[in-house]
Amino acid sequence: MTRRAVVRGAGHYLPERVVPNAEFEGSIDTSDEWIRSRSGIERRHFAAEGETTSDLAARAAEAALSDAGMDAARIDAIILATSTADMTFPSAATMVQAKLGMQSGFAFDVQAVCAGFVYALSTANALLVSGQVDRVLVIGAETFSRIMDWSDRSTSVLFGDGAGALVLEAEDGSGAASDRGILSSDLNSDGRFRDLLYVDGGVATRDTGYLRMQGKEVFRHAVEKLAQTAHQALDKAGLTPADVDWIVPHQANLRIIKATAQRMDLPMEKVIVTVQDHGNTSAASIPLALSVGKQRGLIKQGQLLVTEAIGGGLAWGSVVLRW
Repeated sequence: MTRRAVVRGAGHYLPERVVPNAEFEGSIDTSDEWIRSRSGIERRHFAAEGETTSDLAARAAEAALSDAGMDAARIDAIILATSTADMTFPSAATMVQAKLGMQSGFAFDVQAVCAGFVYALSTANALLVSGQVDRVLVIGAETFSRIMDWSDRSTSVLFGDGAGALVLEAEDGSGAASDRGILSSDLNSDGRFRDLLYVDGGVATRDTGYLRMQGKEVFRHAVEKLAQTAHQALDKAGLTPADVDWIVPHQANLRIIKATAQRMDLPMEKVIVTVQDHGNTSAASIPLALSVGKQRGLIKQGQLLVTEAIGGGLAWGSVVLRW
């Protein structure tokens, strides 16, 4: 028998404030048409004053637990993927733990920017497969609106706030690719490209800083590396793109999503796309898309999914799982 990390529940949360592209037209040199044509984004959500990343994460976690029919007391660990934690420390995950009323287990953050949820899923899988835990709550949550330079039209229009979560539980499988749960993962990073996407602040500068991005270079690396990591993860699982029911990609840019699908020789009809409604929510984008896909009746039990993402670092990776 092979121990597998199986999805029991999915949930998400989006702040109430919806920001359409037109809202930017009065403050920076941009337009709805310009934003749509370059990114596919039509609107995004921004957190309210005083609404923190851990607040969003806790709401998504509650939704996932409800979907799983589980109480928070049954969770052994919380892994929260975020680059916009409430504070330098303690971790936002421990704040979520408190908000959920958990007084046992453990919680920690994972920081790999937009690839954070893939890294968190892989980490959760390792904990579950090794037998250290039986149930893990994996969350991606971000408030990127707090690190935007609103004078920079190339970046400020791309990002939004939100959170998504999955409840994973250990289950015995046969060891075959037909098992439910996480079948393989592929993680990568290359620090030589750190200047392509970063925040120009932090502990060293004693200020939060703003997001900076070399868009054309990030686009080039994304198209190449996302298709590559997806193929590598499928190879590890003994599967091919022809076996895939859904690609659930990081929702950064519609052109990147389309180019990656093309390189995998898969039609857009097999891609879950939410970027038009949420913008780039960094580590929250994949769990958001998974939850929305399930909610809409697209993602069904037994289907094979590939999730892939790339973010600052550069860090990138993918996970193959059977829902």
